[in-house]
Amino acid sequence: MNGDVLGLGDVLAEAEHASPVESVDVVARNLQKRFGAAGVSFLFVDLIGEELVRLSTADGAPGAPGAPRIGLRGSAYERVLRSQRLHVKPDGEGGHLAISPVTNRGDCIGVLEMTLPHADETVLRQVGEAAHALAYIVVTDRRFTDLYHGRRRTTPTSLAAEIQHQLLPSAPCCEAAQFAVAGGLVPADDIGGDTYDYALDRDTLHLSITDAMGHDTESALLATLLLGALRGARRSGCDIGEQARRAHRALLDHDRGMATGQLLRVRLEDGSVQLINAGHPRPLLLRDGTVEELTVFANLPFGIVSPIPYRVQQLDLRPGDRLVMLTDGMQERAAAGVDLPALIRDTRGVHPREAVGVLVGAVRDACAGSLEDDATVMCLDWYGTDPVSHRTGLDDGFPFLTPEAWP
Repeated sequence: MNGDVLGLGDVLAEAEHASPVESVDVVARNLQKRFGAAGVSFLFVDLIGEELVRLSTADGAPGAPGAPRIGLRGSAYERVLRSQRLHVKPDGEGGHLAISPVTNRGDCIGVLEMTLPHADETVLRQVGEAAHALAYIVVTDRRFTDLYHGRRRTTPTSLAAEIQHQLLPSAPCCEAAQFAVAGGLVPADDIGGDTYDYALDRDTLHLSITDAMGHDTESALLATLLLGALRGARRSGCDIGEQARRAHRALLDHDRGMATGQLLRVRLEDGSVQLINAGHPRPLLLRDGTVEELTVFANLPFGIVSPIPYRVQQLDLRPGDRLVMLTDGMQERAAAGVDLPALIRDTRGVHPREAVGVLVGAVRDACAGSLEDDATVMCLDWYGTDPVSHRTGLDDGFPFLTPEAWP
């Protein structure tokens, strides 16, 4: 074994010269050469977050479309993704099985798995760095191929579901020094038109959560019109009030129906928030262990004529606050027994992406997996402007559990 045979700079250069569908295999071959790794494979999370799909192996043979998938719940892979720590344990044959998270700015893409003949701290650190590099490679290369998009679909996808998925951010989670934000959507059996969105500027975090009325392709097309108007206004530099007005005008001009929505602009310098609520469920704020529904003025939904202009409201976030936004599908009749405030309190110690998973999972379970309306959640943790980083992964130092600590 020689960790200097091929460095990370070399693997990035080699991935750049490889086809976008072969870049994962480049990393696998790199790990073979550097550490004698065997059985190297990349497993990524499916669209609904319940299974892992094995994409490729170190010999370059892609996993067959019909290959068995791996359930995520209760598995070692789930523990790796939740903890964002590299786990290692003896394989029973003198080597060590290592599983490392593949994560980019808080977005859990999947895991990198391999067997190593040696697993000292130096080797494990470099394996973790290779997994981190793989995240950047996958994020870059999936723009050029349907390989990753297609394999993530472990269940049949309708036209409406395809449209809805394309409206969502390419990454459901984002981290920065001041905040972490995550979103999750469980579609109804007959797509209900929910979306969530975020964008980061130098000094502002933009957030939106919307619910287009109707079902199936009609709601998906309405959501497309609504989100297109919001993004177009935002990217043109419009303030939050003008974003709301343009979205409203788009629905009226095209006579497509109505939609509820909530728009937020978070000032990164101090956590001050501008908020517009267009007939949408009010956000929930977790502060100092207490969850309360914020008292905000609700304008009529987008697409309904009203003489009252959209009201821009103010909210000040404090370090340690968690703000939860949701659609009414999270409160439908079948999910009425889910105590959302209690779940928000109970998950206050976990990352927003994990909290979102618990919340939408509880509603999905309460509805026995068959929802009458889309259920969507956005969770924002505000850390403040303290220079101490809250980001997970390699930024926290070398993240791994020793074989003795393996669960």
